[in-house]
Amino acid sequence: MAERTPLIAANWKMYKTADEAASTAKELVARIRECDMVETMIAPPFTALPAVNAAIGESAVRLGGQNLHWEREGAYTGEISAGMLLAAGCRYVIIGHSERRQYFGETDETVNRKMRTAVSSGLAPVLCVGETESERDAGRTFAVLDKQINDGLAGLTAADLDDLVLAYEPVWAIGTGKTATREQAQEVHAYLRALLEKKYGNALAKRTRIQYGGSVKPDNIRGLMEMPDVDGALVGGASLNAETFSRIILFNN
Repeated sequence: MAERTPLIAANWKMYKTADEAASTAKELVARIRECDMVETMIAPPFTALPAVNAAIGESAVRLGGQNLHWEREGAYTGEISAGMLLAAGCRYVIIGHSERRQYFGETDETVNRKMRTAVSSGLAPVLCVGETESERDAGRTFAVLDKQINDGLAGLTAADLDDLVLAYEPVWAIGTGKTATREQAQEVHAYLRALLEKKYGNALAKRTRIQYGGSVKPDNIRGLMEMPDVDGALVGGASLNAETFSRIILFNN
């Protein structure tokens, strides 16, 4: 675990105006100023990226985008490019979030195209994978993860994936109040790390951070983080409040 600095990321989804996002980001920076054991990332709405970038300033908090298009530019109304994210100050980009898959037709193929673009553009991708409740009940969790990893990373080499972050987000735990037990999370995270080792070798598998996402809160983060293969969290609702999110980030303090 010492080899991997935990990454705790806020996905603000379609919440907060630019002013609201900047205010929350400033408060968060002040609350976690002394924390140097965890890396923190905020992914606000696209309209708030410049304001949040200014708010975090020279702090250790990183900026992320919630999505990107695979083309450099073009007639793609409503989309955003890697170059636009980089110009706004982004270091990370979330790819393949379950809500993108569920509501906007994201597939493993489009995830792969976005992964290739992120990697070639110098953005660190946070690749989201996870099963639905029906898939888990049918005993298909690992088969689903196999496909998402193999198809999502198709054509990419170990050298391409130096900055890869995986986020395991069981769909049945997102916004539902349900959380995978820490044992369930550890089982899946260990499986994902083994998949990476099989596909890319031990070095990549050992250094890749694997986050847990799904109803993460201040009262369950410590138990999750005690698991050897849980390297952080992708936090939705609980990240919208700076005080609450800071308690998640400072879980060990």
